[in-house]
Amino acid sequence: MKRSSKKFSIENVDEFKKKLLHFTQQFREITYLESNNHQLKYSTFDAVFAFDAFTSLQTDSVNGFDKLKEYQTDLNDWLFGYLTYDLKNDVENLSSLNFDGLDFPELFFFQPKKIIFLSKDYAEFHYLNLCNDEIDSDFKEINEFTLGKSLNSEKLNIKERISKENYISKVSKVKEHIQRGDIYEANFCMEFYAENASIDPTLIFENLNSISNPPFASFLKNNKNFMISASPERYIKKTGNKIISQPIKGTAKRGVSESEDFELKESLRNNPKERAENIMIVDLVRNDLSKTATKGSVQVEELCEIYTFDQVHQMISTIVSEVDVKTDPVDVLRTTFPMGSMTGAPKLSAMQIIEYLEETKRGLYSGGVGYFTPDNDFDFNVVIRSILYNEVNKYVSFSVGSAITSEAVAENEYNECLLKASAMLKVLNL
Repeated sequence: MKRSSKKFSIENVDEFKKKLLHFTQQFREITYLESNNHQLKYSTFDAVFAFDAFTSLQTDSVNGFDKLKEYQTDLNDWLFGYLTYDLKNDVENLSSLNFDGLDFPELFFFQPKKIIFLSKDYAEFHYLNLCNDEIDSDFKEINEFTLGKSLNSEKLNIKERISKENYISKVSKVKEHIQRGDIYEANFCMEFYAENASIDPTLIFENLNSISNPPFASFLKNNKNFMISASPERYIKKTGNKIISQPIKGTAKRGVSESEDFELKESLRNNPKERAENIMIVDLVRNDLSKTATKGSVQVEELCEIYTFDQVHQMISTIVSEVDVKTDPVDVLRTTFPMGSMTGAPKLSAMQIIEYLEETKRGLYSGGVGYFTPDNDFDFNVVIRSILYNEVNKYVSFSVGSAITSEAVAENEYNECLLKASAMLKVLNL
């Protein structure tokens, strides 16, 4: 469908974003993607809000990618939404039988009536023509929106689904599989959760984003289901005939001084275990991309580069390929999903083992949130460092994990999980 666009100058983009986040809460469906001014390679825009669904697709994993392909092909418009980790069951002969306190749909996308792209000094409105007469009035209403006092979120009783002792035991079992040659590496995760919980998702997002300041932050609302993400990781992007994947493997804490911070960064850069983890996943991603790539086009642009974020240092690699113009964008997702950084190598064996050892259905955690464009491009993050909330069930959940290899020390891996959980624990216990 055709859209009308109009650009407005704005004086204070941060204030405008905050008003826009609260203004959009009146709508059933919202996706807000925020780069936090990170000028990373392959960035497209600073921030975007998509809201007020005209059409939507919501389904379980059975034939999920086929349904998405049909929906995306028929509409040929901007679509925003998510892929849960459990779409693995559509890609492979797998199942997800673990406990699920969130009960999110396994695939969700919507065609927004209203999209607003934001830069440092302007907002560009792209509305479907059926509602383009609302552009000026919406801009006026957002500008004049009065930010009220946020609801006080009560302190939550956050529990670990897997105790430290049980975690150490399960890591030992992962290593037994590695020693037997079943796998080389597995990303093993555990859940933190709170029951009978009431939170203000907008307040939690604002606080988590200000603490973490990540390049792939996102806020998603599907009726009473919320995702609040401070993700530092891109899963996959398509721009024209180029595909870009940027897996993260390797994490180090930030130092309290400049010299300590530098030492921690260099220690991560030269850590043989962390490099081995990253390189194994690079090989997996290269194999995944080759399934749709034109001959000889898969290349590693960056190997084990260190990127610094507010909470942690991360080791990131960039793998690219080219696809034929006739290649369907959904097929690129299907053949690379789930992302290697959240599974392991070989991927199928790793998924079977972690499904058996983990105690929670991953759902949206370690899936991807993003968008399709009318030109068949797309961009998706990896849903990590993310809080998930079912307002009806009053259930709050976030999960963390780490890569287990033959060199892994269970106590160190547990501490890495706590480091990754720290920002989310902080904002939930205001």
